[in-house]
Amino acid sequence: MKYRLILLSCTVAAALSACNVAADKRNKDQLPDSIKIVSLNGAVSEIVAGLGLEKNIVGTDITSNYPESLKSKPKIGHNRRINAEGVLSLQPNIVVGMAKEVSPQLAAQFRSSGIRLILFNQEFTPKGTKDLIRAVGDSLHHTLKVDSLTKAFETELAEAQKHINNPKKPKVLFIYARGTGTMMVGGTGTPVEKVIELAGGTNAITEFAEYKPLTSESLVKANPDVILLFDDGLESLGGANGLLGVQGISQTNAGKNKRFVTMKGELLTSFGPRLGQAVTELAEKIK
Repeated sequence: MKYRLILLSCTVAAALSACNVAADKRNKDQLPDSIKIVSLNGAVSEIVAGLGLEKNIVGTDITSNYPESLKSKPKIGHNRRINAEGVLSLQPNIVVGMAKEVSPQLAAQFRSSGIRLILFNQEFTPKGTKDLIRAVGDSLHHTLKVDSLTKAFETELAEAQKHINNPKKPKVLFIYARGTGTMMVGGTGTPVEKVIELAGGTNAITEFAEYKPLTSESLVKANPDVILLFDDGLESLGGANGLLGVQGISQTNAGKNKRFVTMKGELLTSFGPRLGQAVTELAEKIK
């Protein structure tokens, strides 16, 4: 009888243990409604929302504009110029962002205030985007939608690349502009270069990395077939006519043919879940 009681106790304990494991698994994917999140990066914000946690977001940086409903969230500055006091005023439990965009001083300020700071590293490749989706889901203990979000990303990107057939591989020059006083050209290793390549083009600048001030000499030497800017960048120059007035532009193939294209900055550079959409849109514009 004693042996039977011990066996019964073990059986009950095992069942309870299994129930607890199941409960723990469910709880892992149920972030409490009381948890408040501030996101400092547009791609991260999009992933958090895509995982079903938009209701927990109480503030974002100004690059967080997708989904559309995020535009109504309180804004706490640009991802590289975050207003710490603005973040703290929202009393978040968690702040998420990119490691390269948060200074050590700002990180220390958040942590000393008792906020859990989660920073991610991003590789600007399709695999990097999938890794980022997984990392955000794991870090927030909310993984139920990770697989479906990743699958949707893979499907959209594969569909985009299936229709890219541009044997000419046009040379594309990206200009970051904030009026004629601030004009930089994108070299190698930038997120924009990666999207250009995925869209079937080539970067017109190959002799330097990252960004350098625009000069008429570099323009003429690069001689791009297409010039790419952010929507608001071209606006800051006064539109296409304003861009044509910049020294050296009219001497390039792009200038002669007025092949100027624009895209929203957060879509073009974020390497978030909508990378397939960015590739499709750019491929259409440069073909």
